Amino acid sequence: MTAPLHEETAAKTATVEPAPSKPEKAIEGRSLGRIAWERLKRDKVALLGGTIVLLLVLLAIFAPVLAALTGQSPNERHEDLIDPLFSTPKGALGGMSADHLLGVEPVSGRDILTRIVYGARVSILVGFLSAFVAVIFGTVLGTLAGYFGGWLDALISRVMDMLLAFPQLLFIISLISVMPNDLLGLTGTGVRLLVMILVIGFFGWPYIGRIVRGQVLSLREREYIEAARSLGAGRGYIIGKELLPNLVAPITVYMTLMIPTNILTEAALSFLGVGVKPPTASWGSMLSDAVTYYESDPMYMIIPGVAIFITVLAFNLFGDGVRDALDPKGTR
Repeated sequence: MTAPLHEETAAKTATVEPAPSKPEKAIEGRSLGRIAWERLKRDKVALLGGTIVLLLVLLAIFAPVLAALTGQSPNERHEDLIDPLFSTPKGALGGMSADHLLGVEPVSGRDILTRIVYGARVSILVGFLSAFVAVIFGTVLGTLAGYFGGWLDALISRVMDMLLAFPQLLFIISLISVMPNDLLGLTGTGVRLLVMILVIGFFGWPYIGRIVRGQVLSLREREYIEAARSLGAGRGYIIGKELLPNLVAPITVYMTLMIPTNILTEAALSFLGVGVKPPTASWGSMLSDAVTYYESDPMYMIIPGVAIFITVLAFNLFGDGVRDALDPKGTR
């Protein structure tokens, strides 16, 4: 009895084959950019801000196309839509209608929607280009100060302290007041835009310069910098290949937060009358003109004010999201 059971058990054991093992899934590496993008996608508020920013940029770029679709020009006057007694738009809510979705301006009757879109071109142009100028100056000088140290660091740091204490707004006002109407082939509004971009960017670089300097002071003591130096790498190689790639994240974050500040500065200058020249559309100049009519035509003040508010808020929300996505120690 025992032998047949033993043989049967041995036969079953021999016929059982091991289950085929599933191929192991290869571990996929992720770049820092992909990790940051995945973190940013989880931040719905930041994505909303980024979407609004993208729409504003597209509106600014394709402003002539929108003007052609609506059949309105930013400087086209519609004085027949203005009450000759009070110089305010006829109808409710500043003259809003199917032809003029956001109404018309007092006195001139120009279409507000078209002027808002063209005003976005000025604000975004000044905001982006002045931030770019500040990033270039701040990155170069901050890197030099942090890496070389010594007298060069002391000199650059004192220059930054002096510029941070300088009254930027008053300097721009006085500079634009004495600038000629023709400069480098530009005239009128072009000259003022160039001056605003350069001056706002020049006075903005110390902020990013301090951040870059602090980052470089920390990075230059890291092991991989010492390893590159021990292998004979020169200063140019270390700065260009080792330091600058690690500065992309803080520079990107600060640039996204600097742009709305520059937009507010441009609006303030135009509000004070030293920004772009009329009849060029600008949100700040529209607010300045609306001061006279804020009681009789409040929509003329509300619309450009809301445009500035939404733009600055969208940039700030997107900048906060980018900062959280690029922060390796963040929890979100």
